[in-house]
Amino acid sequence: MKNRKRVLVLAGTAAALVATLIAAAPAPAAPNAPNAPTASAAPAAPKLASVHGGGTVAYPYAPKEHVIRFTVDADAAPWSRPFPARGGDQGMPVDARGKVTVYHAMPEENVTAVAEADVDCLVTGGRTATVTAVVTSSNVGWEGKRIGISVQDGERGAPDRVGFSWDIANVDVQPDGSVSEPRVGTCMAPAPFTEVTKDGFKVTTAPLPPRPKQ
Repeated sequence: MKNRKRVLVLAGTAAALVATLIAAAPAPAAPNAPNAPTASAAPAAPKLASVHGGGTVAYPYAPKEHVIRFTVDADAAPWSRPFPARGGDQGMPVDARGKVTVYHAMPEENVTAVAEADVDCLVTGGRTATVTAVVTSSNVGWEGKRIGISVQDGERGAPDRVGFSWDIANVDVQPDGSVSEPRVGTCMAPAPFTEVTKDGFKVTTAPLPPRPKQ
């Protein structure tokens, strides 16, 4: 009888050990379902160019008491300005929107010239951008005139720089020697030849976008 009890105790111990091992064993991995859909990340939105900021410039051909200032808020809007005459044309990769303001105070004449313009083109390369805009309001008769502004975002302590498409640039000399100022084309402006002395600009560069699908 004593031996029988010992056998029952050993059998109970063995059963408990087996149950413990079964509970501790990892569950078998579920087989992969055939043709199960896999999650895919949404494509990142393309980086777009922009120029934002404002700056007072040092212009060597204006009296020192003059204050010349530009503000530029331009954002790329590729393929957003189609040309109706070209049928299915979707616009240009450098189409843009935003505002440009030109401010020129001439205290000795008690005159401040101001022009506000709508951005129509923006192209960047490195830390430099070229913007054009068509004047919508001014007190100097510039309405309807397209102006070109170039901006260089200075680096490593260098000052920002600005260029503009009038006064010393964009002159057309005729065969008879007469001079005229031709209309500025989109995204056309001279190199940024003046130094910004107060405040500054931020240029975000971006590659040209791909053509949209037809």
